[in-house]
This record gives sequence, structure tokens and C-alpha cells, in this order.
Amino acid sequence: MRKSRKNIGIIGLGFYVPKKVLTNKDLEGMVDTSDEWITTRTGIKERRIAGPTESTSTLAFNAAKDALKDAKLAPEDLDLIIVATITPDMAFPATACFLQEMLGAKNAACFDMSAACAGFIYGLVTAQKFLQSGTYKNALVIGAEKLSSVTDWQDRNTCVLFGDGAGAAVLAPVENGGILASYLGCDGSMTELLMQPAGGSRMPASRQTVDDRMHFIKMRGNEVFKLAIKIMSDAACRALKACKLGVEDIDCFIPHQANMRILDAVARKMKLPLEKIYFNVAKYGNMSSAATAVALCEAYKCGRIRGGDIVVLDAFGAGLVWGAAVIQWQK
Repeated sequence: MRKSRKNIGIIGLGFYVPKKVLTNKDLEGMVDTSDEWITTRTGIKERRIAGPTESTSTLAFNAAKDALKDAKLAPEDLDLIIVATITPDMAFPATACFLQEMLGAKNAACFDMSAACAGFIYGLVTAQKFLQSGTYKNALVIGAEKLSSVTDWQDRNTCVLFGDGAGAAVLAPVENGGILASYLGCDGSMTELLMQPAGGSRMPASRQTVDDRMHFIKMRGNEVFKLAIKIMSDAACRALKACKLGVEDIDCFIPHQANMRILDAVARKMKLPLEKIYFNVAKYGNMSSAATAVALCEAYKCGRIRGGDIVVLDAFGAGLVWGAAVIQWQK
């Protein structure tokens, strides 16, 4: 007789954002921009910026501590650590290895995942499969980014968008609910729309790449904007269909917090009431893989998510990659 598949859910959440706040007013003194211009086009009012002694691993560490406390687990109890990031401490070793040492999670297998803004959802789905197979009993998944380290503060079109932070989730088997379905995808023909060109094996660091500012985020914003609306609405609907649910069943929709105009357009395309969507883009801007993770943590901690609720996570990012996950909240 075939065994029923294990239900895997989130049993602990935590997040961390740096103390330093960079407002639109601050940016007016750095580049040719204005609070009105930024707010009208993005909905962002401020973002958090990591200090000089903070790295992606330290942001992840602070979020992880809160998630473990919420899950009532000790670091030694962890079997697996996945850090989703595009701003690792180093090219190697993995940021997850630094985090393991900082936590004292000596029994955990560790690796990083690079799926840009969809990284946290990719990490959740990957951890779910490990736990469903019985390979591990629990997992810590973190979306963590220090985007300020790869942001061109002379480029007014991109520097207004990004911020730093980390969100963490502990996954384990649950009696009911948990992750019901997911949908992941990619179109590699669109890699040039959003990238950090230099620093890898294709374009190693050199005096020329530094002088040409090729180690910073480059984005063709208008093209990304148009694609994001279609990609996010399609991914969410596909994930819902996989577990025989519809948009009307959503209790809390948590999209990637990239741009308020994108989120408004996605809501209209899906015919989803705005009151069912959790927004925090005004406070933090785009934190890449950390954005959805932090929004999930905030939504839960402020009471927007309750036991039995259908929660949909939805994100897209460089690659272009995308992912959506449907969760029935069991806590």
C-alpha cells in the first residue's frame, strides 16, 4: 500500500532588517531624484541599509535566531540549512556554512541557493522535498540579502529600489495543512534584463570591470515591469490550480515586494481584492530573496495570517525565474 505524502509546514518564523534607514529625502542629496518621483513610480518611501560590519550571514543569523526561538528548536536540532541569496558573503564557501558556525548548528547540512528574488520560495520547495522524502526531519530556509553592496549609488534608476534584510522559516512535518502546492519556472532567454555582469567566470574582476561599474546591478526596468505582471499572476494561478483552489480561496497573498505599481497590476489581473494582499514595499523596498520572507514574517506576527488560512507566496526575479507556493497555515 502506498504511503501518503507527508505534510510539511512552517513551524517557526523570524526576520531582521538593519537599523539604518535610507529615506527618499536622503536619496535626493545623493542622485538626481525626488521623493515624489520615487513614490509615484515605485511606492517606496524608505529602505534599510546594512552597516559596514554587517554581511549577508550576519543578517541571516539574526533572522534565524528568531525563527528557531519561534519553532522552539535548538540550533543542534537542525538537519538542513538553505540560504537563498544573490549577495553571498563570498563566492565560496557558501554563506550557509558561515551561518551554521555562527548558530552552532553542527548537525546540519548546508548550501546556498541562487534564484534571485524567487530564492526564498525555491528554498521552501527544495526543503519540502527533502523533508517529504524522510532524508531530514527539519530545515531552516532563509532569504537574506545585502543588496546595498551591489547597488550603484550613482544610478538613479536602480539605487532607489533596493534594500537589505533577511527572513527565515523553520520547516517540519505537520499533521495537516502546510505547503499544498508550488510552481517554479524560468526563461533563460531573458538573462540580460536583470544581472550583475562582472565578478564571475564569464567576466572576472579586473580594473576595467571596476572602472566600468560592472559589479553593480544592471536592470532594464520597463521590460522587467511588463513581464513581472504576467509572470506573477500566472505562477500564482498555476500553483492554486495544482491544489484545486482558486483566487477566491486566498486569505493572504504575499507577493514579491518589488514595486507597488507591479503589485497593483497583478491584483487587477488576478481580480484579487487589495485587502487580501500584504504590502511592506514602502518600508523596505526590494530586498530580493528576503522580500517575500520578511513580508511573510510580518504578516504572521501582526495577525494577518491565522490557522487554516490559505496563504500564497509569489515572486519573480533575475533569470528570469519565478515561483509560487500555496500554504494552508497550520499554526
